[in-house]
Amino acid sequence: QVHLVESGGGLVQAGGSLRLSCAASGRTFSSYTMAWFRQAPGKEREFVAVIRRSGINTYYADSVKGRFTISRDNAKNTVYLQMNSLKPEDTAVYYCAAGVSVVVISTPSEYDYWGQGTQVTVSS
Repeated sequence: QVHLVESGGGLVQAGGSLRLSCAASGRTFSSYTMAWFRQAPGKEREFVAVIRRSGINTYYADSVKGRFTISRDNAKNTVYLQMNSLKPEDTAVYYCAAGVSVVVISTPSEYDYWGQGTQVTVSS
């Protein structure tokens, strides 16, 4: 069992930055592929970024590529999402997810554990 807790969300103006954190407790953090998803009102949950167990391999949604950076600190059991050049369309609840055997990285059902989410609101 893994418990995930996100933090760092808030209200920011367009062009600003935020850093989200996701702290994990439970079984060995380094065993999990970690990802960030987001969900805007009335929309389906969508993939944002993923980082594999070693921290070397990362992948991003086209909509955030070049603006967001995912990273992890296995010693601290934490994954981060640095978000720069934020746009109003980035407004959503952001969720952290953990998966043991993730093949299709953008599919929510591939992940075993989820956090409760943190709200990010970008004003224009």
